[in-house]
Amino acid sequence: MGGTHIGSAADGGVTLGTDGNLYGTTKAGGAHNYGTIFMITTGGDLTTLHEFNGTDGAFPTAPPIQGSDGYFYGTTWQGGAVTGTVYRMAPTPPYSITSYSLPGFAYPTAPLMQATDGNFYGTTSGGGAYGYGSVFQMTSKGKLKTIYSFDNVNGTIPKAALIQGSDGNFYGTTSAGGSDLTACGGNGCGVVFQLTPGGKIKILHDLNGTTDGSDPLGGVLAASDGSLYGVTAVEATTGDGTLYQLTPQNKNFIFSVPFTFSRLTSGRYPQLTLLQHTNGVVYGDTGEGGTITEENGGPFTGTGTFYSFSEPGMKPFAGLVSTTGKVGDRVGILGQGFTGTTSVSFGGTPATYNVVLDTYLEAVVPAGTTGLVSVVTLSGTLNSNKPYRVTPLVKSFSPSSGPVGTSVTIKGTGLINTTKVTFGGVLATSFTANSDTEVTAAVPTGAKTGRIAITTPGGIATSATSFTVTP
Repeated sequence: MGGTHIGSAADGGVTLGTDGNLYGTTKAGGAHNYGTIFMITTGGDLTTLHEFNGTDGAFPTAPPIQGSDGYFYGTTWQGGAVTGTVYRMAPTPPYSITSYSLPGFAYPTAPLMQATDGNFYGTTSGGGAYGYGSVFQMTSKGKLKTIYSFDNVNGTIPKAALIQGSDGNFYGTTSAGGSDLTACGGNGCGVVFQLTPGGKIKILHDLNGTTDGSDPLGGVLAASDGSLYGVTAVEATTGDGTLYQLTPQNKNFIFSVPFTFSRLTSGRYPQLTLLQHTNGVVYGDTGEGGTITEENGGPFTGTGTFYSFSEPGMKPFAGLVSTTGKVGDRVGILGQGFTGTTSVSFGGTPATYNVVLDTYLEAVVPAGTTGLVSVVTLSGTLNSNKPYRVTPLVKSFSPSSGPVGTSVTIKGTGLINTTKVTFGGVLATSFTANSDTEVTAAVPTGAKTGRIAITTPGGIATSATSFTVTP
């Protein structure tokens, strides 16, 4: 990819959109040479959607992700009011973009991730309170805040995306730092960490730079056997890197290194987050190494390898193309052995479906519960490795006004598991989820004129208009 207005240096990967197209960024090129956002069809037709101008961001190094609201969200390494931005792009023409930043924000290089609370989370490789990087949160409305600043001892320079575990906590790596700042050239060897949404950190493992490895440039993978897996780019014995495993045990994790890379065979310098196929096998690549070739009469290592890794507990699973949406949305599901499928369910609620290929089917989100998606095939049941969040939607309410104590009927979808109702931000102490499409709630004491909001395990839905509280 190259040339003005098309972009160049598209080395950040792509994201699959709900429309079936692929979305990515170039970190250079475009009208201002600050990079672009592009869309490409599976047939190879490319469209430049946005050209960064420096003010709205510059040099994006990661692809955007598509949020549950359909908009695309991403980061730029530089540009904006400070050093780097987070942007929100509309999914339809003219693909308008809004960029955000905050004081102390510096060098976000990794993709964002959307958590179960509906907010977006990411890392910066610099900035924060101490200049060693940070973890930040952004709402879909663009409100940014730093939730953790790395201090070097607990890690520095996080370069990879976070993941959210089934426990609600975030997991990630820093490429340097740690308790021994004299190791690995005086920079520290890097850490694997757990972070609560409230910003409380726990170091799961301090890399030692020798048998453990160092420089974990990629993030961690939550595999179907319940363990976390990652790679380090360097290991002291061979200098070629490791593949590590963190196995949960009670409330802790046991660290081990099931594989050490060798430049002449398996490769060297693995730098990217691992990927698990729906067949259960984990895949990755290395930046250098592999088969020996000859140059000018002497041997040198190859130019990288593509490898697979598996453990007995890595079971096949159903892979969700998207993990959140409303009742009635169509969801793509990847896997194998789908021919002859007898049922698909979301959180135990049956769904209608259509088997497109033996490895792909589409299902319609049913009224019901947020939870795992199950596909019953002729050879057994495949469960999704992530829960599907059925997001609520408020369509209407009646009456439109009334005093404290008024019973209000709220209509919508995805409401059956309502956990909270508020009127103008004031919590209703009395409400009943009558069905997936209806909730009744009493206007609480102290309620203010404002919008009605409903919270479920799948997210928060807010009414389009306000309820008027009368005397």
